[in-house]
Amino acid sequence: MTGRWRAARTGRRRAVRFGFLALALAVGPALASGPARAQQSSPRSPNSEPTPSPQVGPARQLGVPFSGTPGRFDAITDVPGVEVGMTTLIRGEGKLIRGQGPVRTGVTVIFPLGKRAAEGVGAGRAVSNGTGEFTGMEIVDETGLLFGPVALTGTGNIAVVRQGIIDWSTRPGFLAPREWIARLLPAVGETLDLGLNDVFGHPMAPRDVYAALDSASGGPVAQGNVGGGTGMVSYGFKGGTGTASRIVRIGGRSYVVGVLIQANNGSRRSLTIAGVPVGREITDLRPRFEGPRLGDTTTTGAAVKHSLLVVIATNAPLVPHQLRRLARRAGVGSARLGSFGGNLSGDFAVAFSTAARFDDRGTPVTATILDDWNEATMDALFEGSVQATEEAEVNALVAARTMTGADGSTVYALPHDRLVALLERYGRYAPPKR
Repeated sequence: MTGRWRAARTGRRRAVRFGFLALALAVGPALASGPARAQQSSPRSPNSEPTPSPQVGPARQLGVPFSGTPGRFDAITDVPGVEVGMTTLIRGEGKLIRGQGPVRTGVTVIFPLGKRAAEGVGAGRAVSNGTGEFTGMEIVDETGLLFGPVALTGTGNIAVVRQGIIDWSTRPGFLAPREWIARLLPAVGETLDLGLNDVFGHPMAPRDVYAALDSASGGPVAQGNVGGGTGMVSYGFKGGTGTASRIVRIGGRSYVVGVLIQANNGSRRSLTIAGVPVGREITDLRPRFEGPRLGDTTTTGAAVKHSLLVVIATNAPLVPHQLRRLARRAGVGSARLGSFGGNLSGDFAVAFSTAARFDDRGTPVTATILDDWNEATMDALFEGSVQATEEAEVNALVAARTMTGADGSTVYALPHDRLVALLERYGRYAPPKR
């Protein structure tokens, strides 16, 4: 397996170099100047404050039981080197006026090796249902390489987020000009925040993207109505951003699998948490969309027609085809909550390994590979990704708060007291450890 992979990598490196050369010929004249770095003095995001003791996610704090052992922060940042930054835009209320708001949107960025790294990582992706957009994935499919951050945002923000990442990454003094080429195809995924946000008013500006990129750091990660998840709806409740992690022990060594999700998916009737049919038990508190754009608040309406984005990080030394296999397990984790990949749900996952590093020419910097045929090894990583994806989705629901946005539309949070009561009634309540 190792020999074949190295041979394939040699061919891929030639292809990557040829592709980058073609891009260089096309954009070479612009490389000398580049955009000026934005002078943005944004405050650090909530995930920048270190914590001295192990943390647990909001769902565990409430008493939701999960399998597996989480990392220190129970977050994607438990994978060494991974940094997360966010910008959250909440302004205005009342009647929607295009270009003026109300605004309920944002962006989340995940750096595999930290925001100052020039190297890329090995990556793979999976699509459960493709009615959506995730830019930069064709080159991941073709080469197994990912350079720069992965960004998650609202549908109307894709263009400005994509351009913002390019401008930020190629600012003078950050990367050498020869390394700029690898940053021309950034990875940006979207879910639709139409019900609460002024999507067609394009409220996000380049400075908002720069603020998220500048604020990226390790440590605890904010969840719920933050970042790209600000205006999202999940299972007929307020959704948003969620994260979780698992420590996986393989052959005497420990690795971490971390997950960050942007949840805008699922139908109320399908929602299951820790085996409890929450969606069938809590049938009220349905979204109230007031404008002319979304009037359907039935169990088969708008909440099914949205999307789920999953980013999986690990420090296990996996190569691209193994990372594609890992990414496919995101759908299994989401299915534990009742998600089935609806007809108009754009469900995408991308996985990367911080142990598989590459320079800007696609040349491997690291060479350690885990054996595909070692069933215990791959199964442990698969199980960890499934568990972390499930918990990250529940964390997004528990951390989110009721939100009112465009035209007075309101999406209600999952009621904590009623969730705890259901867990107790079904014998699934797990008292939080103090």
